[in-house]
Amino acid sequence: MTRSPSLIQLRQVTKTYGTGSAAFRALRGFDLDIAAGEFVAIMGASGSGKSTMMNILGFLDTPTTGRYLFGGREVQGLSKEQRALIRRHYLGFVFQGFNLLARTSALENVELPLLYRGLPRGERRARAREALDAVGLLPWQNHSSNELSGGQQQRVAVARAIAADPQVLFADEPTGNLDSKASEEVMRLIAALNESKGITVVIVTHESGMAGYARRIVTVHDGLIASDVRHDDRRTEKEVA
Repeated sequence: MTRSPSLIQLRQVTKTYGTGSAAFRALRGFDLDIAAGEFVAIMGASGSGKSTMMNILGFLDTPTTGRYLFGGREVQGLSKEQRALIRRHYLGFVFQGFNLLARTSALENVELPLLYRGLPRGERRARAREALDAVGLLPWQNHSSNELSGGQQQRVAVARAIAADPQVLFADEPTGNLDSKASEEVMRLIAALNESKGITVVIVTHESGMAGYARRIVTVHDGLIASDVRHDDRRTEKEVA
């Protein structure tokens, strides 16, 4: 199978926190390429460096040494404001804790990143409704997040992430606060969005069952990539059932 050119390239990336005897090397120097349209799961034990890697990939942190290229463009030379613009226009994020506004409707939560983009109200509403429809929650658009189940809240978070039509969706332990049924629902949704919309997906998870939805699993150990395995088939709804 011919692969797309790499959207994301990391070259000998390291990350060190602190200095001197107190220094901690979270990442120890590795290469990683992610092509447009891939679905990649990053796995590893607590403290392995997987979350640090995710933060760097998502422009939330910067490498100590090494190179990061996004769409062929060097990230290191970008200002904080330029990195924020890339996050706003090209990236979507889903976190373990949902990060929804509790007393705000599902629709208004999904509109929020579009508001930051300065889109007119009518366009924001239309795109937010389209995103909620994609995750099966349009009938709940006027419910506040505290009126929704955990699985529904995470689906709203996914809708919020895709409403801005990102190139890459980053999900950090997206099922960490969910029961097994809701976890499967969210992962099937993310896999379907990757398949139907071609969104590049990168998830961090410590659960092998959730990583099984990806077509590629990168395992991190002690700040290095221990394995990088691709497989043609991922879990299907039939297999889950």
